[in-house]
Amino acid sequence: MNKKIALAKDEQRTIEQVQEHYEIEKQLASRLQNSTKEERQYLYTALYNELFNRVLHHPQLLIKSDPTATDWIVAQRMQLLGHFLQADLTYLEVGPGDCSLAFEVAKHVKKVYAVDVSTEITKYSIFPQNFELVISDGCSIPNVDNSIDLVYSHQLMEHLHPDDAIAQLQHIYRVLVPGGIYICITPNQLSGPHDISQYFDEIATGFHLKEYKLTELYNLFRQVGFSRVSLYKSYKNFHLKIPLFFLTIYLFKLIESGVSILPFSLRRKVAGMPLLFRGMTIIGKK
Repeated sequence: MNKKIALAKDEQRTIEQVQEHYEIEKQLASRLQNSTKEERQYLYTALYNELFNRVLHHPQLLIKSDPTATDWIVAQRMQLLGHFLQADLTYLEVGPGDCSLAFEVAKHVKKVYAVDVSTEITKYSIFPQNFELVISDGCSIPNVDNSIDLVYSHQLMEHLHPDDAIAQLQHIYRVLVPGGIYICITPNQLSGPHDISQYFDEIATGFHLKEYKLTELYNLFRQVGFSRVSLYKSYKNFHLKIPLFFLTIYLFKLIESGVSILPFSLRRKVAGMPLLFRGMTIIGKK
């Protein structure tokens, strides 16, 4: 591969390690992208386990070995989550990674469930008493109906096969109590790609099987039944909650259409502005 690579400032690895990661993940992602629904019942777990076993310098494994970095990430995410946590609450995190955030949340709520496709990152962890790790097929949420007060996911939706995204949202909606909340944080397609392919391709070709636009994600949330959907934007000490309905969605659709036609490098730069499309925090209420 002859393309000159400019690594991100926070990238700790060499160009050779990044390229190795890219080639392995792209190969595995292609298998997942072209799989059947029946095959994906075991492929999510098998392929993610294979990725972590073959890419020993994977960022998630490096972060786990750096307590300072982990503490900073948890503190950042708790700034948002702290507004929703209560002592009698049942919390579920989908795609928890090393579970460091879920372990912190366990100090503030009654019960924590963490649903993931792999145990490779957490296999040496010590779990809190009110914590339970549940291994899933990558789509289903094996909890009973109307049992969860708050569901949280960070960088999850984009890892799902497009055919599985609506099914998992339906499962999340099903397990939420009436009035329950789902906080979904995911990158916006317009400022992407955001997986390892960001250094090589103009669309995601790694394990971000589909990165979404805001309007696409809103339509999915409404399709499964969420009564209210909001966009939450936060930058430093600035916080803004934008209710999403026909007027605001129409305006966002116009903006997305305008940004979409820009050349790749300019589109990515414009969409990556903090208060535009760099990342999306979607809050759905059942």
